[in-house]
Amino acid sequence: MRSLILSGLVAASLFTANITPVQAHHAFGAEFDANKPIELHGVVTSLKWTNPHSWLYLDVTAPDGTVSSWAVEFGGPYALLQKGLRKTDFPLGTPVLVNGFRAKSGKQVVNASSVALSDGRDFYTAADDAPGGD
Repeated sequence: MRSLILSGLVAASLFTANITPVQAHHAFGAEFDANKPIELHGVVTSLKWTNPHSWLYLDVTAPDGTVSSWAVEFGGPYALLQKGLRKTDFPLGTPVLVNGFRAKSGKQVVNASSVALSDGRDFYTAADDAPGGD
């Protein structure tokens, strides 16, 4: 009888557990190459102000006129706020200068070490484990 009750409690706990999906958090070196610095002059097309990382999306125009889309990873909103950045600093169409490091995958993805806004403000955005990070 005791085994039956215990089995019932275990089964009930499995059905009532609040299971929350967890986003993976990666170290800089797992995804980005410290030997591939890059500078991007682009125009903001989108922003995701989310945890654990915020994302800035840019269109970059090459000297030949071709446009390529890039994804730029920043820290989470709280870390960006501590550095003085606000979501409102990135309206669509705003030109920005991003310095960072390319993804190891070769995709057009960058981990930002700094971002300069068109009004002259320049922000250090490197993660703790990125080159030059705190």
